[in-house]
Amino acid sequence: MISKRIGEFIEAVGLSYYAFENSIGASRGAISKAVKDEKSVGSNVIERIISTYPQLSPNWLVTGNGDMLLSESEMPSGVTTFRLKTDVTVESQKIPLYDLEAVAGIVPLFGSAGKTKPEDYISVPHLPKCDGAVYVTGDSMRPILNSGDIVMYKILDDVKNSIFYGEMYLLGLDMGGDEYITVKYIHRSDEPEHIKLVSENPKHQPKDVPMESIRALALVKGSIRINAMF
Repeated sequence: MISKRIGEFIEAVGLSYYAFENSIGASRGAISKAVKDEKSVGSNVIERIISTYPQLSPNWLVTGNGDMLLSESEMPSGVTTFRLKTDVTVESQKIPLYDLEAVAGIVPLFGSAGKTKPEDYISVPHLPKCDGAVYVTGDSMRPILNSGDIVMYKILDDVKNSIFYGEMYLLGLDMGGDEYITVKYIHRSDEPEHIKLVSENPKHQPKDVPMESIRALALVKGSIRINAMF
C-alpha cells in the first residue's frame, strides 16, 4: 500500500505529518489519515511527494521494490514550491539571485529592492510571484532545505499583519545590534508580542523572539536544489 510506504518515509526522515503535509501543499490531516486508515492516495499527491523529496525513490514508493532512498548520483536536480491557496502562478518570470555577502544582509537588500544588482537570474515557469532568491546556509531546515540550496521569496512589508502562521519565512532579526538571517517556520508564541521560530531539523529547538526584533521578512515561495555529479 502506497500510503503505508509514505508513512514509512515520513518516519525515516524524521518529519512530523504536519510539516510533510505543509511541504507538499496537502490539507492538514490528509496524509496522516490516509496512512492511519491505509487509504489510497491520489496520483497528483504522489507526484507532489516525488517532486518535493528528490531523495525518495519513485519506484519504491509506487511498487515497494528496491530501496526507499535514491543514491546521491541517482537524484535529479529539483525545484520545490511552497504555495498558499491564494497564490497566482506566473507563466514566466526572471527572479534575481542575490549574494547576501555582497549586499551585507537582507535588511539593506529588501530596502533597495529593484535597485541592487543581482549576481544572476533564475527562470522557473509557473511559480508564484517572487521578489528575489538567495542561497541558504546551515542545517536547521533539513531535509526540506540543505545548506547551499536556493530559496525564492516574496517580501512582506507589513510584518505584524502579514504573517501566515505555520508557513516558512526568510527573516532578518536584530540580535544585539547584529543582523541574524535565518529560514524558519513561524508559529504563534505563548508570550505576548512574540513569535516562535521553528526548525524542520529536530536537533534545533524552537525559539521565541520579540516581534519587534524582525527587521526584514519574506515568505518562502520555492526552493532549488542542485545535485551535482562528479
